[in-house]
Amino acid sequence: MSIKNLAAMGMLATLLAGCGTQIMKAQPGTPVVEIIAQHGKPSYECTAKNGRKRLIWSQQPFGQYAWATEVTPEGTITEMTQVLADQHFNRMSRGIWTREDVLCEFGPPADEEQVGIPEARRDVWSYRYRQSDVWYSMMYVYFEPNGNRVIRFHSGPDPMFLEDWSAPDRH
Repeated sequence: MSIKNLAAMGMLATLLAGCGTQIMKAQPGTPVVEIIAQHGKPSYECTAKNGRKRLIWSQQPFGQYAWATEVTPEGTITEMTQVLADQHFNRMSRGIWTREDVLCEFGPPADEEQVGIPEARRDVWSYRYRQSDVWYSMMYVYFEPNGNRVIRFHSGPDPMFLEDWSAPDRH
């Protein structure tokens, strides 16, 4: 990736983060219709395990943040939380979380791919995020072969922000 492209991606990420700063200021008890009027429709909706509607505003596939809240029976929001963070990813437990659980916690991934031999293909979902609020990273979530359960997850550098050392200007 050229310096010019990297700078453009950095500016885009900064703009997107600025939009998110405002949503993070949303106070618990604010009517959900106000939040939607100010910030637009959420990118993902689901029913949380407690039965409440969960809303996620995500910057995936190119941003590093996603904010989630739940809607109370009165139509107000609970706390707005930035969910693409190590403490949220660490809540995943092997063999316990399903695809639906992952979607309802983090929203849609930035990327979905398959790895492994054909007889034992595994789906891997990748989420862009800022590890420790500093490093451009990806969280990779692996599902059991031909299955629905999370079997492992790990972080790594975000390839979008790695320099292309094979570029002609590097030689």
